[in-house]
Amino acid sequence: MLFKNILDQKTAELQPEFDNLFLDTLKNQSHVGDLLLIQVNGFYNKENHKYTNIEKKLSPYVIGHGHEGHSENLHHQFIGNYIKDAISTQPYDEYKNLHKWNPESIEERDELEKQEADSIQKEMLIYLKIWEGDLFIKKFYQLIRLNNGLDYDWHFSIAESNRDKKATGTRDNIIRRKIRDKLKEKYPTIYTGIENAYKSQIRNSIGHSKYSIHGSYIHLNNYIEEDQYSQIQVVSFNEWVNIIHDTLIIYTQQTRLLNIIDKFYSNLSMKTDLTMEVKVNRTDPINVIEYHLLKHRPQWNDWYWKANDEEIQTA
Repeated sequence: MLFKNILDQKTAELQPEFDNLFLDTLKNQSHVGDLLLIQVNGFYNKENHKYTNIEKKLSPYVIGHGHEGHSENLHHQFIGNYIKDAISTQPYDEYKNLHKWNPESIEERDELEKQEADSIQKEMLIYLKIWEGDLFIKKFYQLIRLNNGLDYDWHFSIAESNRDKKATGTRDNIIRRKIRDKLKEKYPTIYTGIENAYKSQIRNSIGHSKYSIHGSYIHLNNYIEEDQYSQIQVVSFNEWVNIIHDTLIIYTQQTRLLNIIDKFYSNLSMKTDLTMEVKVNRTDPINVIEYHLLKHRPQWNDWYWKANDEEIQTA
């Protein structure tokens, strides 16, 4: 279950720092169009080299949903529907009182724990959709890069196996080292929120179904005494409430920030003939920096390469 009073409290704590993160990144980005590249999902698509039956070669540097964007849209809808259906206006402290031992209401208490266990398993799925989500991780990573004055990373990729040596990193490494730890000094509340919410052991336990629920406790079956990141044996329902609420607020604040970025560039394009310059750091076929124009379509609220107006595609 989700509780409105907890969501409101955590939103009040985190939202000001997300606002500062946007304003600082807007100021620190290395090119005026870098934040827009997060919104339009700039990425390198080597598959474009395979299309040889067309007159003009396609550039492997593209924008748009891609597979990861369509996946994110599906998960976003699922998460939004769950929040809408599961949120309770009952204060959490009042709800906890229902769990107190009372010999006259054992059956009611057992039924309450069963309902909560069912809702937690749905929330576990949401936990995976967020902390395993390629685009959620990618957008956060790009935001942190731009915040630190680095270029947008067109070649970002998440390692899918130990053999993938060219990837940006594993999910765990990117979340911990390249996102969370980079926030610690300037945005300590966001840092703490991620530290509280993201536990690789919990993520792996859910992903591999290595857990059980007894009473009001989640027992993780992947505890490893010698592994510093696998030291959790039991998660109480109370602890899970904090973990899932922190996760959802971080997720919804990222979504809100991206909507702010979208509105900012949409408004800016009205002053620049609906166009915006972006920088492409190419390594294919050679290392070179190029500058191209994106064009905004207000009626669809989307962007495309302006060069396509003249049926020109950089190869």
